[in-house]
Amino acid sequence: MASGHVHGPADYNRAFAIGIALNVGFVVIEAVYGILAGSLALLADAGHNLSDVLGLALAWGASVLTTRHPSPRRTYGLRRSSILAALLNAVTLLVAVGAIAWEAVIRLQDPGPVAAGTIVWVAAVGVLVNSVSAYLFVKGQADLNMRGAFLHLAADAAVSLGTVFAGVAILLTGWAWLDPVVSLVISAVIVTGTWGLLVDSVNLALDAVPEGIDPEAVKTYLGSLRGVSEVHDLHIWAMSTTETALTAHLVIPDGLPGDAFLAATCRQLHDRFGIEHATLQIETGDPAHPCCLAPDTRV
Repeated sequence: MASGHVHGPADYNRAFAIGIALNVGFVVIEAVYGILAGSLALLADAGHNLSDVLGLALAWGASVLTTRHPSPRRTYGLRRSSILAALLNAVTLLVAVGAIAWEAVIRLQDPGPVAAGTIVWVAAVGVLVNSVSAYLFVKGQADLNMRGAFLHLAADAAVSLGTVFAGVAILLTGWAWLDPVVSLVISAVIVTGTWGLLVDSVNLALDAVPEGIDPEAVKTYLGSLRGVSEVHDLHIWAMSTTETALTAHLVIPDGLPGDAFLAATCRQLHDRFGIEHATLQIETGDPAHPCCLAPDTRV
């Protein structure tokens, strides 16, 4: 039996620190002026930004935990925390959007006057703050945890941009009902974009094969190796949002071909499929070996 692995998620500490600092400052500004202007769109955006601060802090904490060394109790370390963070980020984002939509429906029934000019300039600042923050994570889309942070910030930039348009439209038309309507439209857009993150996070949490990896292609590759007559008990799952693990039993009648074979196979699994941690068990096909029995006959 042998294993190979590569570790080391990208360092986003600086991006997290900048993103959190910018958003905390903007939450205070937006909440104050949202109250003064009587704007639901601004207050909803402030609440959404606050959820982003919490989401960023969660994602940052998870990215730090993934670097912790394994222990006798946690043999893979705390890498899986990044998957849990991505899942919680998706859930909190959907909950925040739900609250925005609910409040918008209530406000739509009785739209009150709003200070449209204040809405426009405050929301414009929000577009800038969230766009800059989102850009810090734009290169980390392959990492589901970073993708969650990016989606939070990109969604806030979209909310702020929509709020700008709503404020301009109210200035031109005087239609106060545009404020909650825009909130509803943006909420629908955010839910659409977040759903994929939620599905991917749940799949990884349930040890599904990560997106982008074809298990049949992996099995075909292993079965094509010299001397391999059968591949069974193949499992592929995510240890974190950036690292994939594999275990497989290879039936080689002639026996173990040597360490060089195992090293080369692990290297190819990494280069071809992005699998960082592979554990391979070699069998000779002895019928008396439990692993060689059919699944319904194993003890």
